[in-house]
Amino acid sequence: MKALNRIIDQARATPRRIALSEGEDTRVLAAAARATREGIAQVTLVGSRSAIEAAAAREGIALDGIDIFDPATRAAMPGLAQRLHDLRRDKGMGPAQAASAAADPLVCANLLVAAGLVDGTVNGAVRTTADVVRTAIQIIGTRPGFKLVSSFFLMMLCEPFHSLKGGLIFSDCGLVVNPDAGELAEIAMAASDSARDLLMEEPRVAMLSFSTSRSARHAAVDKVVEAARLVKARRPALAIDEDVQLDAAIVAEIANRKLPDSRVKGTANVLIFPNLEAGNIGYKLAERVGGAVAIGPLLQGLARPANDLSRGCSADDVFHVIAVTVVQSLTVTSGEANSAGA
Repeated sequence: MKALNRIIDQARATPRRIALSEGEDTRVLAAAARATREGIAQVTLVGSRSAIEAAAAREGIALDGIDIFDPATRAAMPGLAQRLHDLRRDKGMGPAQAASAAADPLVCANLLVAAGLVDGTVNGAVRTTADVVRTAIQIIGTRPGFKLVSSFFLMMLCEPFHSLKGGLIFSDCGLVVNPDAGELAEIAMAASDSARDLLMEEPRVAMLSFSTSRSARHAAVDKVVEAARLVKARRPALAIDEDVQLDAAIVAEIANRKLPDSRVKGTANVLIFPNLEAGNIGYKLAERVGGAVAIGPLLQGLARPANDLSRGCSADDVFHVIAVTVVQSLTVTSGEANSAGA
C-alpha cells in the first residue's frame, strides 16, 4: 500500500505529539507502543496512570518512551480547566463543572491539543463517534474559513486484482447526513485538502451523482452542480467535475466520451458523495465487495487534528490513524509558521 507507506514514512521523518485518551484499551496500548517503537509519533496516553500501567502489565506491553498524562496529578490541569471554562461559560458551564469535565480523558486530550501541548488526538476505540466529534468541535473548533466538520475515508486499492490502483479519498461517508449545496462544497474543499496532505498529490475531485453533465434533471443533481460551482468560485485552480457518475469519474475512456472538456478526465482521486446514505453504502461496497482497505472515518475541517476510531478497530487501525494524524498536524504547523512569517 504505497500511499499508506508514504504516510508512515512522512510521520517517521517528522514525528509529532499525539494524545490518546483510551490507554486502558489493549488495542490502543499496542498501537501506542508500536508508534513509539517505530518512531512515527511522540505518544501521550491520557488517563489514570495506575490503570494504564496495570493494563500494560497484564498485556506485557512496554510503556518505554510513552508519556502518561494523569489528570489527577498533572500541574497543567488548572490551566486546561480554565481554558474549558472560557470556551463553555456562555453555555452555562461554571468553574467547578469545568474542572470536573476537564478530568475526563477524552476532554483532556482535546484540551491538550487546543492548548498546543500536543499536536493531535485519536479517540473512539471505546467512546462513541458522537462523543468524539462533539468534544473536538466544542474544544478545538473549526478551521478558518470552514463552518463544518466532516469525515472521510482513505481507501487503499493495492491488490493485484484492482484495476484502479492507489489511494482515494471518499467523503462524506460517516458524519454529515444530508448536506446542502454550501455544506457539500465545504466537504469537497476539505476532502481536496485531505488528498493533497495524505495522498501527496494534486486533488482531482468528482462530485458524484446519478447524472453526468446534466444528463438528468432533478433537485438532487442541482444540489451537486451548485456545490461544484461554489467550489470553483473559491478555488478556480482545482480540478473538479460537476455532476458525474462514478464510471465517468474513474474510467478515462468513459470520461472522454461523456465529459470531453473535463479537467479530471476519469482520474478522480477524491470522490464526493451527495449524502451520507450514498457515501456509507459506497465505501462499504468498495471495502467488502471491492477488497479495498478503508482507513477511517477520519475528521476534516477542524482547526487541529482530532480523529475518530471505530469501536471495532484493530491495533493496526489505531496505528495507521496515529500516522495519519501526525501528517495532518504537519500541515497545521506549516500553516502557522507561514502565518507567523507573513
